[in-house]
Amino acid sequence: MASDVDTAPLVGRADLVTTVRSALLDDVTQGHTAAVFLTGESGVGKTRLLREVGARLRDAGALVLTGSCLDIGDASPLHPLLQALRRLDAELTGSQARTSSAVRGLLRMFAEETAGPDGAGALLERVSRGLHLIAEGRPLVLVLDDLQWVDRSTRQLLLYLLAGLGDLQLSVLAAVRAESLQGAHPLRRVLTELRRLRTVRVLDLAPLDRAGTDRLAAAVVGRPLAGEAAELVWRRSGGNPFVVEELARDLRDGRDGLSDTLREIFLARVDALPRHAHTVVHAVAAGVEPVEHWLLARVVRLPEEEVIEAVRAAVAHRLLVSADDGYRLRHRLVAEVLEHELLPAERAALHRRYAEALTAAPAELHQARLAHHWRLAGEPARALPAAMAAAREAERLHGYAEAHRHWSVALQLAASPGVAPPDVDRVTLLRHAAEAAHHCGEHARALALLEELAAGDGDPSACALHIRRARYLAAAGRSAPAEAEYQRALEAADCTPRERATAAAHLAELLLHLGRYADAGRRSREALELSAEVPGSTSEVVLASAALGFSEAYLEDPDAGLAVMRRALETAERSGRPEDVACAYLHLAELLTGPLNVLEEGVVVARRGAERVAELGLGRTYETRLLAIATNGLFRVGQWAEAEKVVAAALRHRPSGADAVELLLARCRLSVGYGDIEAADRDLDAVATVLAGGGARHVIPLLTLRAGLAMWQGRHDLARQAVQRGLTESRSDDVGILAALVWHGLRAEAEAHASRAVAVDPTAVRRLREVADRVARKSEHAARPVRDVVDGFLALCAAEVSRLESSDPELWARSVAQWDRRHHPYPAAYSRLRQAEALLARRSRSATAAKLLRQAYEVAQGLGAVPLTSEIRTLAGRARVSLEDRPATGGPAARAAGDELAALTAREREVLAAVAEGLTNREIGQRLFISERTIGVHVSHIFDKLQVRTRVQASAIFLRNKGD
Repeated sequence: MASDVDTAPLVGRADLVTTVRSALLDDVTQGHTAAVFLTGESGVGKTRLLREVGARLRDAGALVLTGSCLDIGDASPLHPLLQALRRLDAELTGSQARTSSAVRGLLRMFAEETAGPDGAGALLERVSRGLHLIAEGRPLVLVLDDLQWVDRSTRQLLLYLLAGLGDLQLSVLAAVRAESLQGAHPLRRVLTELRRLRTVRVLDLAPLDRAGTDRLAAAVVGRPLAGEAAELVWRRSGGNPFVVEELARDLRDGRDGLSDTLREIFLARVDALPRHAHTVVHAVAAGVEPVEHWLLARVVRLPEEEVIEAVRAAVAHRLLVSADDGYRLRHRLVAEVLEHELLPAERAALHRRYAEALTAAPAELHQARLAHHWRLAGEPARALPAAMAAAREAERLHGYAEAHRHWSVALQLAASPGVAPPDVDRVTLLRHAAEAAHHCGEHARALALLEELAAGDGDPSACALHIRRARYLAAAGRSAPAEAEYQRALEAADCTPRERATAAAHLAELLLHLGRYADAGRRSREALELSAEVPGSTSEVVLASAALGFSEAYLEDPDAGLAVMRRALETAERSGRPEDVACAYLHLAELLTGPLNVLEEGVVVARRGAERVAELGLGRTYETRLLAIATNGLFRVGQWAEAEKVVAAALRHRPSGADAVELLLARCRLSVGYGDIEAADRDLDAVATVLAGGGARHVIPLLTLRAGLAMWQGRHDLARQAVQRGLTESRSDDVGILAALVWHGLRAEAEAHASRAVAVDPTAVRRLREVADRVARKSEHAARPVRDVVDGFLALCAAEVSRLESSDPELWARSVAQWDRRHHPYPAAYSRLRQAEALLARRSRSATAAKLLRQAYEVAQGLGAVPLTSEIRTLAGRARVSLEDRPATGGPAARAAGDELAALTAREREVLAAVAEGLTNREIGQRLFISERTIGVHVSHIFDKLQVRTRVQASAIFLRNKGD
C-alpha cells in the first residue's frame, strides 16, 4: 500500500535498506542465489522499501526486474515475471540491442508456449536460460510486490530459481502482506521450504517507533508537530507509515475527522475477520488497553476455546497485538472507525459489561477503568465514586496529570442530573481539581478553577484563597499580583497561625525568585518563627530555610548559607513531600550555578534534582526548571552542545508559566550565542508575553539578551533602548544580573562608536557608569564568590568605556584574566578579541595580537559562536593574521585521517553524521529537535572547520573517519 504522493522521506529504514542490499548483492557470489522476503501489515512501507532497495541495486550495477502479483489466483501464470520483462523492454534504449533481443526472445517464448510432454520443468529451464542471456554476466535481481497473491507457476519458478542456476547470480526481493497468509495459504509452504536455504531471509517490517513517526509527520506537514498533535498521530497510527502520512496530510490541510480512505481500509480488514474474531476486536476497541484475557472473556461471553481462537485470528490479521499484560489494537484508529459502526445502545451495553466485570474483581488499579466504563454506560452516579478513588490513587503515586484528569471527570459527573456526590461537595472537588492542575503545570486551568471555587457558596477561608491564588499566580509567572496576594493573606482577619506561616514561607520563596534577597531573608526568618509555633509545619520550614540559606550565601557567608540549604534538602527528603524536595533542589542548584559560580557541582545538583522530581511526578514543572538551571550552567562552562540537548529534552514537557520562562531564557542564551536570530527573537517574544507583571530576576536577563541580539544585528540603538528599560528595574539585590546588563549597555555604546552608524549617547554612557559604580559599591557587601563574578563584568565595563576613546589593551587583558580564572570561555574569548583589536589599533605587539586572535577563534569555533567567530575572522582578515596553522600541502586531504574530525564539537558530529545520510537541514532539525536555522549555523561551522565548501566534501570526510 503506497501513499498517494511519494514526497515524504523514507524514515527509520536506513539500516534495513543497507542490510537488504548487502544480502542481495554484496554477500552473493557468482553462480549463487539469495532472497529476502519482507513481511508486514498493509501500509507499513513494503512497496516503498522495494523501490528504494531496487534503485540502490540498480545504481550498483545490478539488472533489476520489477513486477507485481495480481489478486486473480492462477488465471494469469507468471504474470509478475512477464510484467517485469515488458517494463524492462520499454526502458531499454537503442544502444542496448543485445539485451532487448534477449528480452523479446523470452517474451516470444512465453507467447508461443504450448502444453507439451516435457511439462513445466522444460518451461522453467527455458526461463532460466532466457534470464541468463538477459543478465549478460550482471547480477540479476527479481523484485516482486504483493507476493501473497502469487500464482502457482511463479511459486514454482521461485523454488526452481533459488535452487541454483549454475553461473547466474540471482537474487529475489519480495514483499508479502502478512495478514493475508492465513490458514492453508499456499505461499506459507513455499516460504517454509525456502527458509531452509542459508541465503534466504524472511524479515518482518515493523511499524516506525515514536521518533520515526514524529519525523515522518513533520516532513509531511512541513514543520515539527506540537506535542499534543504528535502524540495523537502516534497513538492513532501505531507507527504505520501510510496511516501517519494520511493523518499528517489531514493536519496540514486542516481537515477534521478521519479520511474516507483510512476508514474504508480498516473497515475492510475488520469485515474480513471470522465472526468471533470480529466480536473480539469490537470488544477490545471499547476497552481500556491493555485488555486482560480474563476481562475480555467475561465481556465477549464466549467459551474459552473460542475466545482463544478468535484472538488468534485477530492477531494473525494484524488487528490485535498480544502481550503478557493483555491485548491491544495495533492501530487506535480501528477504535475510532468501529465506534461509528455500533448503535449507541450496543456501545453502552459493551461498556456496562466491562464495568460489571471490573466491579466483580475489585482492585485499586481498576478504579480509573471502572469510572470510564460506568460513565460511557450512562451511569454517572456509579462512575463518580470510581473517578474520585482513581484521582486519590494517582495523587498517592504522584501522578498529578492523571489526578487532574480524574478530578475534572469527577466535576463533570457531579454536575450530571440526579447525581448526589457521595461524602463530598462541589467545593471539595474544585479544591482537589485546582491543586492537581497546579501541580501538573496547567496554571491557567488552576486559576480558573480557583475563581469558580471563590465564587461558589462553600464560603472557603479568605486567607486560604489568597494563599492558593498567590501560589498559582507565581507559578504562572505573574509575580507582582502573587506578591500582593500573599500580603493580603498575611493581613486577612481569618488567617490561622499555620496559614500565616505558610504565606510567609511562600512569600520568602517568591522574593527569592525576584532577586530581592534581603527581603527574602527577612520574610524567611519571620516564617521560621511562625512555624516554630505550629506543629507539623515541615513544608514551611523547608521553604523558609531554603530562602534563608540562599539569602545568607549571597549576602553574607556562602558556607553557612549552603549548610542551611543542604539541611533544608535533607529535611525535605525525610518529609517526602514532592514540592518541598523540588524547591530545595531548585534553590541549591540556582545558588551554585549562579551567584557562587560553582558551575560543575551546580549542574550535577540540577540534573540529579531533575531526576528526583521526575520520580515525584513534577516533570512538567520543577524538572523543567532544574533542567533550565543545568542548561545555564553548561552554557557558562562552554558545553553548549550538551546544553542544547538538555534544553531540548526539557521542552518535550511543554512547560507553561514561570517554568516556560526559565527554559526559554536558557534556550535563548544559546540562540544568541549561536547567532540564530529568528529563534532568539521568537523565544524572547514568548517570554515577554508570559512575564507581564514579572520581576527583575527575569526581566533584566530578558532585556540583556535583547540587547545582545540587537548588537549582533548591528542595531545598537535597539540595544541601548533595551538596556535603558532594564535599568528601571531597581528592586533586585542581584548585582550579578545588573552588572551583565550594564556591560551590554556600555558595549552597545562602544559598538555604536566603532560602527559610526549610530551616535554615542553621552547621557546613556554617564548613567551606565553611575550604575556600574553603584553595583561595585553594592557588591562590596555581598559574599566573595558574588563579588568575583561582579568583578568580571565590571572589568568588561571598564574596558568597553576605553573603546569610546582609545581601546586600552591592558584593561582587556585584565578582563581576560578575570574570566579565565572563573572558567567562563565565552567572555574570555570576547575579551581576547578586543585585546587583540586594541593592540593592532596601536600597531604594537602584532605577534601577541595574532596569538590572542587564534586563541579566541579556537574557543569560538569550539562553542559554535558564529557571530563572535565572524567578528574574529573579520579582524584577522584586516590584520592579515592566519587563524589556523595549515600544513604546507594545504587542504583537508593533507591532514592525518584520525585528526580530521577532532575540531568538531559533539553536536557538530551529530549534524555531520545526518548530513552524510543525505538529510536536509529541515530533516536534521526535526531529528535533533532544534530549528532549521540553527542547523544551518552548525553546517556552516562544520564547513569552516573541515575547510570544505560542499555537503558532499564534508560527508566524504565523515565517512572516511567513521571507523576512527
